[in-house]
Amino acid sequence: MLKENLLDYLKSSKDYVSGEKLGEILGVSRSAVWKEIRALRKDGYIIDAVTNRGYMIRDVGDVINSAEIKTNKLIGSKVICFDEVTSTNEECKKLGLNGSEEGTVVVSDTQTSGRGRLGRVWKSKKGTGVYMSILLRPDISPVKIPSVTLCAGLAVCQALKYDFDIDSEIKWPNDIVCGGKKICGILTEMTGQLQKMDFVIVGIGINVNNEDFPDEIKDKASSMFLISRRKFKRSPIAKAVLERFDKIYSDFSQNGFKAIKDEYEKNCINIGKRVNIINRDGGFEALAVEVDDNGELVVLKDNGEKLSVFSGEVSVRGVY
Repeated sequence: MLKENLLDYLKSSKDYVSGEKLGEILGVSRSAVWKEIRALRKDGYIIDAVTNRGYMIRDVGDVINSAEIKTNKLIGSKVICFDEVTSTNEECKKLGLNGSEEGTVVVSDTQTSGRGRLGRVWKSKKGTGVYMSILLRPDISPVKIPSVTLCAGLAVCQALKYDFDIDSEIKWPNDIVCGGKKICGILTEMTGQLQKMDFVIVGIGINVNNEDFPDEIKDKASSMFLISRRKFKRSPIAKAVLERFDKIYSDFSQNGFKAIKDEYEKNCINIGKRVNIINRDGGFEALAVEVDDNGELVVLKDNGEKLSVFSGEVSVRGVY
């Protein structure tokens, strides 16, 4: 807690602050302040130290911590960071079961057992991606929970496109693609009964600074670095997604999916494309027409039949 309080004060100061003054403010000795300064430098903060003037943060490296990610909104008002977890969704679920408030976010530098849709492994290499999970307690019917995934997808797409100049699109329902390759996956899990939901966990994994991928997925996966040839600091990406998700989630909670339907469709790569639907009954090809007010993909079959798809695999020609 001392390190976080010291960091908050240094970030809010526009000038050098002496070790003596910092000690007085924080109620610790100057040597304790110096110890925490060294810890912050180790974390990636570039802190100038000038004799008779004190300390000042000059720059921030690619750090993953609460101070850089937390927001002043509902989503992200509380952020808990780890160096390594098995899965951010699992850690977030523990918090949910212990009564943590809506909007709590778990972030980790790496995951040892990250999961994607249908139980697939999500590669979570240390120092390369944004891996976070959001705890939600929406006052909606459990049947509408899949739409929360779409809200998260729109938030990621908008953040990458408008905040970081990465030309991204949504592949319904839960992937973000760039140049035909997957750059982000979203996994939403619900805890509760069929008629009564306790809470929802939205897990988001974004490939940020990955320079390569294993042979088995290199033709399907990409990263912000590979798309732009620029390196990114990950905490600002996480924060931007959370801030955009807060607005989208608020609109959705008040007015349902129809509140964001137009913006979602505008960014959805499926619309107007031939898609292949794979479900428990087999598979078929159809034309993706729209996403309806329930967040389901509406497709037009070759025989003229129109139907809504709410589960199964949906592939788009030319997209991984």
